[in-house]
Amino acid sequence: MTLHLILAALAGIATIVVLIVWLKVHPFLALMGGSAVMAVSAGVSYTDMFASFTKGVGSTFADVGLLIVMGSIIGTLLISSGGADVIVDTILDKTPVKRLPWAMALIAFVVGIPLFFEVGVVILIPVVMYAAHRAKLPVILLGIPALAGLSVLHGLVPPHPGPLIAISALNANIGMTMGLGLLIAIPVLIISGPLLGRLMAKWVPITAGDDYVQKEADAVHADDRKPSFAISIMAVLLPVVLMLARTVAELAHIDKTTAGRFLVFLGTPLIALLITAIFAMFVFGYLLGRTRDMMNKLVGSAFGPVAGILLIVGAGGGFKQTLVDSGIAKMIGQGLADANLHPLFAAWLMAVLIRLATGSATVATITAAGIMAPMVGSLPPVEGSLMVLAIGAGSVFLSHVNDAGFWMVKEYFGMTVGQTFKTWSLMETVISVTGLACVMGVSLVVL
Repeated sequence: MTLHLILAALAGIATIVVLIVWLKVHPFLALMGGSAVMAVSAGVSYTDMFASFTKGVGSTFADVGLLIVMGSIIGTLLISSGGADVIVDTILDKTPVKRLPWAMALIAFVVGIPLFFEVGVVILIPVVMYAAHRAKLPVILLGIPALAGLSVLHGLVPPHPGPLIAISALNANIGMTMGLGLLIAIPVLIISGPLLGRLMAKWVPITAGDDYVQKEADAVHADDRKPSFAISIMAVLLPVVLMLARTVAELAHIDKTTAGRFLVFLGTPLIALLITAIFAMFVFGYLLGRTRDMMNKLVGSAFGPVAGILLIVGAGGGFKQTLVDSGIAKMIGQGLADANLHPLFAAWLMAVLIRLATGSATVATITAAGIMAPMVGSLPPVEGSLMVLAIGAGSVFLSHVNDAGFWMVKEYFGMTVGQTFKTWSLMETVISVTGLACVMGVSLVVL
């Protein structure tokens, strides 16, 4: 029976890899196909092969999908109002040239909290190019800290889709995960960003062209009203503060008092993001003179870009549920336990293997979280959060030619494939390994 389930798991994962890597099928359909193959191979009747899948899709949309939509609304309003530009410009204007790599890491760290990775790249790469040209510095010296900040937040800190998926699958505490994720993200960013970027700038000393100066100048509209730096930062940090306050209330055991219950309510992820979205609509819309129709259009425009993400996340939830209901996840989890691997290392390794095979951090997170879920029940709550972070660290390991992010960075910076491996791919690997090291280090202190 055990061998039968192992073969079913391998068949399902192999189907996903073949569909994504070789046949270039969209991950949503690949996950759906892999779930069907795995279910039938595990002995489920072909008439019920999507029963667990559809149940998992529904529960994942309920747990994670709404949070992603709210995050997209906040990010869209932050960008369209110029709030993101205000944060970037304020930090750059107050930074000496020699501190620019650290400033870019800080900007990416702050802006990366509410924005999806791809959106952050689109916003920050022109800024990197312009700043490098103005300061006459190598592009990589500023670009690696910016990319590291975005990637670290993307892999470790909710409300990004990857950590949210793992939190839902492992039933981890989102506030605790966010607090530990931010704590771990700081040393990981320092090592993989400004420090590593200094070495990489010597290996790949490319410079920015004059066209970026003109693009930046064309993008400036002096007459546009923009929010203040304080308001922009407040909108970015508000959901973080609310969710962390909930965790503090629970850890201090005041969640049964009237004030404590109110903090727990405000820190519920959906409530925290809803409050922030309403706040963003007010300060980035009505206070800047935008009409109700304009705001409705802006909010509506936030839904399109996340449609693909929502489908992948939902299908990932379906794949995870198929793993669980078929007994495969429990069997693999027991096998990992019998192998005497540390649970956090096992979670990281599982995410690394799926990441290398598929090139998708999201698929790696979904699969690893589904496999590790049966092991979490016997672990303390803190270790559940640390397992989320271990999976997140593993999901960004060695981005290479089967990852869309690899080609995105290559084209934006105008690098060769070899140069992209020396910079972006190495940076992702350093984030993954140092992330695991920090997670293991924290586990020694808190467990």
